[in-house]
Amino acid sequence: MSQSLLRALTILLSLGEDSRSLEQLATELGVHKSTVLRLLQTMESQRFVTHDSQHQYVLGSKLFELANRALEQRDVRTIARPHLSALNSTTGQTIHLATYESGEAIYIDKFDAIQSVRMYSRIGRPAPLHCTAVGKVLVAAQPRAEWRSIAQRLDYRTFTERTIRTSEQYLAELDLVAAQGYAEDHEEHESFVNCIGVPVRNGTGAVVAAVSMSVPDMLLDHDQVLAELPRLRAAAAAISTELGWSTGRVPTPS
Repeated sequence: MSQSLLRALTILLSLGEDSRSLEQLATELGVHKSTVLRLLQTMESQRFVTHDSQHQYVLGSKLFELANRALEQRDVRTIARPHLSALNSTTGQTIHLATYESGEAIYIDKFDAIQSVRMYSRIGRPAPLHCTAVGKVLVAAQPRAEWRSIAQRLDYRTFTERTIRTSEQYLAELDLVAAQGYAEDHEEHESFVNCIGVPVRNGTGAVVAAVSMSVPDMLLDHDQVLAELPRLRAAAAAISTELGWSTGRVPTPS
């Protein structure tokens, strides 16, 4: 590696820990201050570093810009796939991945149950927003100011006797999903099928997808499906971590 490039990267890593003076950076690199100053001036001209009135250097805005671009370029389906495959193998149940696109929840990946009957869902098809776990998770992640307009334009097609039928019921459901951090489809989309869904976040904390597990009640009853929530959350957390989200942080409310 170029010596100048290595020194520049070392400076950035050092500033990633805390602000530094020119003298501190020169000492860390073991070179003369004039050498470090030339590197800093070049990096500052491109906004990789900046300094305050006390000549303490810190990371510049260009790095934040690049970090956001890097996160945006990460394909959630590609990153999620090994985690979803592992969850499917561990549980044996149907696993979905969906995103919110143009006002619809779209299935972008699916792992069929290993031994049980196959679900109605298909990759590329929309998931009804009012009666699927992924639909509820993705809508609950939208700004609260948009919830009512979304709820009012749904047709509330009745799939089973448990399907939500009104916008007021749906808004109450979104409140519940936002509060508890997961959604349920308790035989609302398909009779005798229970489903749970959780959000996947990117580095900014925005919900970029939803992961769900669907199980016929001949295999697991409602309470047994809910008992699988920790596994589902762990898979979503692993995906979110790869997308840049730190699970210890608190997402900004919608």
